[in-house]
Amino acid sequence: MTIHEVLKAHWGYDDFRPLQQEIIESVLAGKDTLALLPTGGGKSICFQVPALAMKGICLVVSPLIALMKDQVANLQSKGISAQAIYSGQSSAEIQLILNNCVHGGVKFLYLSPERLGSDYVKSQLLQMNICLLAIDEAHCISQWGYDFRPEYRKIKEVRTLFIHVPVLALTASATANVVDDIQEQLGFKARLAFRKSFERLNLHYVVRYQENKLDKMLNAFQMMKGSGLVYVRNRKLAEELADYLVQNGLNASFYHAGLNSEERQLRQENWIKNKTRIMVCTNAFGMGIDKPDCRLVVHYQIPDCLEAYYQEAGRAGRNGNPAYCLLLYHSSDAHIMRAKLEKQFPEPAFLAKVYENLANYFQLAIGQFSEQDFLFDLKEFSSHFKLQAADVFNALNLLSQLELIHVNEAFNMPSRIQLNRRGNELFAFQNTHNVYSNLLQLLLRSYGGIFDYEVPIHEASLAMQLNVSEVQVKKLLNKLNELKVLTYVQQHNQPSVRFLDARIDSQYLPVNASYIRFRKQMEFEKLESMIHYAENQNLCRSRVLLQYFNELNVLDCGVCDVCKEKKEKFWTEAKLIELIDCLRELDWNKAYTIKELATQLKKYRDAELASACRILIDKGILHLNLQQEIVWKS
Repeated sequence: MTIHEVLKAHWGYDDFRPLQQEIIESVLAGKDTLALLPTGGGKSICFQVPALAMKGICLVVSPLIALMKDQVANLQSKGISAQAIYSGQSSAEIQLILNNCVHGGVKFLYLSPERLGSDYVKSQLLQMNICLLAIDEAHCISQWGYDFRPEYRKIKEVRTLFIHVPVLALTASATANVVDDIQEQLGFKARLAFRKSFERLNLHYVVRYQENKLDKMLNAFQMMKGSGLVYVRNRKLAEELADYLVQNGLNASFYHAGLNSEERQLRQENWIKNKTRIMVCTNAFGMGIDKPDCRLVVHYQIPDCLEAYYQEAGRAGRNGNPAYCLLLYHSSDAHIMRAKLEKQFPEPAFLAKVYENLANYFQLAIGQFSEQDFLFDLKEFSSHFKLQAADVFNALNLLSQLELIHVNEAFNMPSRIQLNRRGNELFAFQNTHNVYSNLLQLLLRSYGGIFDYEVPIHEASLAMQLNVSEVQVKKLLNKLNELKVLTYVQQHNQPSVRFLDARIDSQYLPVNASYIRFRKQMEFEKLESMIHYAENQNLCRSRVLLQYFNELNVLDCGVCDVCKEKKEKFWTEAKLIELIDCLRELDWNKAYTIKELATQLKKYRDAELASACRILIDKGILHLNLQQEIVWKS
């Protein structure tokens, strides 16, 4: 099939969005390609369509387990064979998936980046017919990026195994330094980047300098119809603000990584389906969510950097209708964020102390190596060693960046079981232990391969079929585990920690001080750019954002809080009516960009016309399509 036939057959679209076709054709020509598409720009189609037009398996690297699961489920719903390998799966599960890939039963294989370090995984990849290597969230590979992850550096090792396979790197936000570094780290044969403008014509960026943020947030949602998001920096505040909104008569809920996976999924779906109007959330919410009609995104606190702000604010107005991005700012915010960032880079002596405590906690001797993922309770560990949990958290993050340990939050790992007794032995056990017989028979009927590898189970479903409580099912499974009839690994929401090498004597810990200084300087520069955006009262906010992403030749947006103060002096009602009369004379059987309109209406300067068009979009006279082009609505 041609790429247009693939698009129509599986997605139902007749045409690609801007740049998608160019990116896909570049990949099909065997070129290493970097795609910079803003949030909601349709990145996944850029690797899914060409892979379906090629023979072989597309290997997709993604750091987000939830996003991998969503994309796999979406592909499977279209009848496309897709699998994912991530932390928390048993070795038997992984082996089964890889075997299916080797023997040609899978079209898309999603991997978390840390899995690429496994010699076994690499040996299996070498037996596969891989046609494309797609790297999602590619900015994670760059030390200049806002979300650097050391495990992403393993991708370059895998790349050398498939030197003739094209690479497609995808990201929604990257500065010039990050763009260059991504291509360097992935070993691009030639530099090639497709960049769609990050400008969002329908978004109104607004900053309000508030002592009382609560009232301003409430007032914004009372005045604005439609759904919205409120971003905060911690779980407790998310719950408190949601409660405040509910107490004031608004339909609101909260979302953070402390909720179990079922509850997170339910709350996400309720917001997408408009059963919940306002979601107060941490940055754990939003990745991969494409809700077109979000009208308002409020940042109650400033993010760490403009990359994060752009992505989160960009969840508003994806349907092209006017939407608002409100940042609530107080003069103390800058001081708080600078102090917080300072703490994220503890001294080498403290890093050594946490490393030593961690090894002692898991009873690892100096020189001993373990491949085990140790379940880790931050609160318990910190209390045991009389340390502040926030300080320990920062130290673990830095130790992870230094590639001394790997920390993985296994929030979505399901419960798993494997039967250890077979045939007559299992039959004899059931005869002498009647209390377990119904459960064991149900397990045998429900799960194929239960003797050969650990299979995921859902205790609530088993309880419903047995007409008992979920607590009772878990109790029986735990007892069977003690009796060694089966292995039962219960779902947990704890992070896990793995040592990447044999334990080192802490006084010889290889702490790279120059690297830490470099990372600290980079993070502070990003934070200062965010603070500048918040405190600026003279420059168009859209221009400040776009110039940060190296789009220098851009016009004032005309609709942010800074521009609105200026434009009121120019665009009187009489001038707008005159412009509308001019616009009516144009051929509206097609859509226009601002520049195309300017060539048609030569009496208006580009900047003036851009400002007026945004006003008319607000008034409902003009409209933006999905390609951010202007169409006549009246």
